[in-house]
Amino acid sequence: MTAILSVRRADITTLDVDAIVNAANSSLLGGGGVDGAIHRAAGPGLLEECALLRGCAVGSAKITAGYALPARHVIHAVGPVWHGGDRGEAERLASAYATSIALAQEHGCRSIAFPCISTGAFAYPAELAAAIAVRAVGRALASAPDVEDVVFCVFSDTDLSIYRGILGG
Repeated sequence: MTAILSVRRADITTLDVDAIVNAANSSLLGGGGVDGAIHRAAGPGLLEECALLRGCAVGSAKITAGYALPARHVIHAVGPVWHGGDRGEAERLASAYATSIALAQEHGCRSIAFPCISTGAFAYPAELAAAIAVRAVGRALASAPDVEDVVFCVFSDTDLSIYRGILGG
């Protein structure tokens, strides 16, 4: 079965999927934007579990329980800070998405929702990040047959338009 990729403008903390992805910083101890919203919605148990993980490398991801979220799991993906594109940012961003898909597969997740990783405080250009996200997820799904539904959950009309343009809808 081929996974369905879609885009939705929504609050990622409200989505009823098996896993949501957190656009985390390398400490995994919370922050602003999507990261802060997920930590607030999940409750204090998420921060306690994240503290036990001892951080995460840029371009990688780690998984926790979802706590008070509708999602069973939170996958904390650490994208790169944008420095102009010549410091391996694209490879590390793609790796954060691919590692998230691999964790979803490993933990029996059929559905996963991604925010726009690295485009907020990390300043990655939205169009470039979206193209990398869709390409990396598409490639990673070849090794994740159980993942059936991938939602790119966006916050703005601009991001919605970008993803619709890439996904053809």
